[in-house]
Amino acid sequence: MYLSKLSILQFKNHAEQNFELHPKLNVITGLNGSGKTNILDAIYYLSFCKSYFNTADALNIKRDNDFFVLQGNYHIGEEGVENVLCSLKRNQKKTIKRNQKEYERLTDHIGLFPLVMVSPNDIVLLYEGSEERRKFIDSVIAQYDKNYLHNLLQYNKALQQRNALLKFFIENNRFDAMSLEVWTETLIKCGSYIYTARVQFMNVFQDLVLGTYSHIANQNDNVTIHYESQLATYTYVQGMANSLQRDRSAGLTTFGIHKDDLTFKIDEQPLKKMASQGQQKTFLLALRLAQYSLLRKHCGRPPLLLLDDIYDKLDTLRVANLLQHVVSDAFGQVFITHTNNSMLITTLQQQAIEYKHITL
Repeated sequence: MYLSKLSILQFKNHAEQNFELHPKLNVITGLNGSGKTNILDAIYYLSFCKSYFNTADALNIKRDNDFFVLQGNYHIGEEGVENVLCSLKRNQKKTIKRNQKEYERLTDHIGLFPLVMVSPNDIVLLYEGSEERRKFIDSVIAQYDKNYLHNLLQYNKALQQRNALLKFFIENNRFDAMSLEVWTETLIKCGSYIYTARVQFMNVFQDLVLGTYSHIANQNDNVTIHYESQLATYTYVQGMANSLQRDRSAGLTTFGIHKDDLTFKIDEQPLKKMASQGQQKTFLLALRLAQYSLLRKHCGRPPLLLLDDIYDKLDTLRVANLLQHVVSDAFGQVFITHTNNSMLITTLQQQAIEYKHITL
């Protein structure tokens, strides 16, 4: 699978852009603020029906305009060419069409055009709270497991309702066990599926991350990744029963998969505190490239790979190792952005890598 054509209209800082793309490697260079990352975000939007950066869709409309339109043509083996169109008018519902047919549910689109985005923003996986790391796990599994996405949406809805009910009980000095049990049962059912899927995912993912890290770093740092969950100690039924009194006092649900986390270490110490910037960047790259390997296996087609600001905190050797890795047969179409034209082009020419160069 690869994106052969990309059209952008009134999206972020781009008024109108039309690109014919290389099926393997596309290099986008330009000064800071020229819109390199916004092109990657447009491609991301075509896969996920949302921006990688802006949670509010209206923020993606170019200033002083009333709409944006994104369109892409995908070549998918013997299946031929598929067209995806995303559009949004200010103060209206966004429209997503595949081959001129509008979706009834946007979730039906997720996973059809798998994609992995690597961005300097990935640093939040190390420094922000556990929610960012859970979102990372969810974003991978949801692309190849529709039941996971369904259960996750149901779980989040039930969690919100159960928390609202617990808060209501505190504020009104009352308690209704039967009303609470309705949402508890949904959390147990959906949460059990999610936990099992996450365990299966991590059993494979950990080894992929560590192997990829060693390849890019060209050295064997003692890096580890561990999945932490309350479900490793208690069954869902036991955990919910044990936490009921605590939930009633706190006014929220204190047990469940919404408390899961990942811990990253180097030499048995927190990676965010002990690793150098280069080691941290290499580890984050390894997370994303391991994600790529899993998606390719489960989706049956190579995802698109978007690498934003490739030289950020990486030395020349690690960049060269990374480039050799992503242009191998294990990868499909790749997009790379960088501010320094000559540095990246020189590296590509030295390795005799074929590519298309887009300058902004």
